[in-house]
Amino acid sequence: MLPRLPVYILISLPVLLVQGSTAGSSKKSPTAPASPPPPHPPPPPQGDPSWALGLRLYQALRSDSSSVNTLFSPLLVASSLGALGGGSAGSTASQLQDLLKTSPPTKAGAGELLSGTLKSFTDANGTSFHLHTSSALFSKQAPAVSQAFVKDSQARFRLQHKALGKGDSKADLKQLHGWAKAGLGGLEGAPLAAKVQAKAGALILANALRFKGLWQREFSEESTDHRTFLGKKYTKVMMMHRAGLYRHHEDIENMVQVLEVPLWGGKASVVLLLPFHVESLTRLEKLLTPELLSSWLAKANVTSVAISLPKANISSTLSLQESLSALGLTDAWDQKVADFSGVSEKSKGKLHLGGVLQWASLELAAQAGEGEDKLEEENIEKAKLFYADHPFIIFARDNTTGALLLIGALDHAEGEALHDEL
Repeated sequence: MLPRLPVYILISLPVLLVQGSTAGSSKKSPTAPASPPPPHPPPPPQGDPSWALGLRLYQALRSDSSSVNTLFSPLLVASSLGALGGGSAGSTASQLQDLLKTSPPTKAGAGELLSGTLKSFTDANGTSFHLHTSSALFSKQAPAVSQAFVKDSQARFRLQHKALGKGDSKADLKQLHGWAKAGLGGLEGAPLAAKVQAKAGALILANALRFKGLWQREFSEESTDHRTFLGKKYTKVMMMHRAGLYRHHEDIENMVQVLEVPLWGGKASVVLLLPFHVESLTRLEKLLTPELLSSWLAKANVTSVAISLPKANISSTLSLQESLSALGLTDAWDQKVADFSGVSEKSKGKLHLGGVLQWASLELAAQAGEGEDKLEEENIEKAKLFYADHPFIIFARDNTTGALLLIGALDHAEGEALHDEL
């Protein structure tokens, strides 16, 4: 094992960061935007279909010990499944609805909630974050798709309909990758490990999302330096630092720090879950429930925090079929029993779900939104240390609706490999 950084360096770090941060924030404005937290906290995770599906799906994906840097958008997955549910009937519809059920049940329908949240999310593009996103339902040599379904899916869930060509699986995969690259704003997505074998009558749901948050207050480029990230492999990475006022909570019993970092304009926030010690995320991931996360977020108080966070890009390409099947979606994949009569009037025995694919990319950088220099000066005292030099869970939530926009894990940070010489 490589030795950790000397203890005296870690202890002195908050002092240095506080001095650097306060020195660069002397400007004030009588009309400056309010510092976090927002005056009206977002709704808790319970009761939101993106959380109900997102946490269970995340845990199902992470049950595979080979998973590294998992990332996906529960909001996009839930919205696309909600749209498909609107075109299904019988047990197929029931199973799709069960995936989006919340506890306690929502007064409004899941589809209505997801449609409104999706609009809020995409409308915030360019303010709290930079976003590229696209969702589509591909069909392979399928009966004619109902135009009423296409129009409703596009209007409510921004789900386009596209036809796959008549080529083989390689041609299908090439078409899907080309679509994903366009959806990611030209970024080449990670290769898909699972095979795509779309038979005649297959429907494939696909989402692509590229997200870069713009912090409420930026991390100073001048204080960025090389540090060791103690992930699945030890690497030398660029670490960015900042001290400021943030919502923070320490759960001593479960040995985890919870940190909420607001994005510009307060429309969204990034939340980080960091174990106290260097370990895999397995223990922490087993704890996650909407109720526990609601409790952690409710207990988070504004306090002085010195943050050290790796500059990183998390990219993930996932096939969700196995995980969704484990969560109870079984009939949709079987052409003999799947009922997508709302997608096509001639669907009986001819349509089935052939895949649910997700391309996602998240960039952690120092940049804040425009106008950061007009924020009021922060009074920072005795900052707590949030030193993210080992694996952590990250998610982004919409502060208007409380929906789960993104969830992922940083298990490994790309950088120069370090070798244990002991």
